[in-house]
Amino acid sequence: MRPKKGLIIAVLLAIGFCTQGNAQWQGEVNLLRSFNSRYPTNSYLKLFTASAYPVSIAVPFSILAISLINDSKKDELNAYEMGASIAISAAITEGLKIIVNRQRPYEKYGDIYPDVIENGQSFPSGHTSIAFSTAASLTIFYKKWYVAIPAYTWAASVGYSRMYLGQHYPSDVLAGAIVGVGSAYAAHWLNKKLFHKK
Repeated sequence: MRPKKGLIIAVLLAIGFCTQGNAQWQGEVNLLRSFNSRYPTNSYLKLFTASAYPVSIAVPFSILAISLINDSKKDELNAYEMGASIAISAAITEGLKIIVNRQRPYEKYGDIYPDVIENGQSFPSGHTSIAFSTAASLTIFYKKWYVAIPAYTWAASVGYSRMYLGQHYPSDVLAGAIVGVGSAYAAHWLNKKLFHKK
């Protein structure tokens, strides 16, 4: 399956919006203010943010370990595909951060309160990107509602936590989700193209 053209167009539109002198839609800032807390100390939301990278690394390694135990070539390829998805997602995210060079919300607005001061640019959200890449890959492999719902709920919670903690605008999170899902489908397409020839 080829990556959806709509995802690519949406990412390009988001980039275009954000690169216009870092213009900021006031409605988005107000939305972020409604998510953000003056004292962003919710331990559950901090946990979701903290889980993004460890979970996204642990899942493909777990699938790989299970594939080696069960001698399953399919699961082994799935593990490599998920690893590729995460790598693609991280590369695109870092590239966009450099190109767009958007400030963190709290650097521009004094009434946005971060949990910690982070280095790096705001657009898109790397935590959200890697979380959605993981969730989308799992859903591609295991087409069951009891896999998709928890996976996407976790990824969406990671995205929400990034706004609650004052680290990202809603459009950063949306773009991160699009990059993550798009990366999963791109890796799946490459996997089929390279390793599933008739």
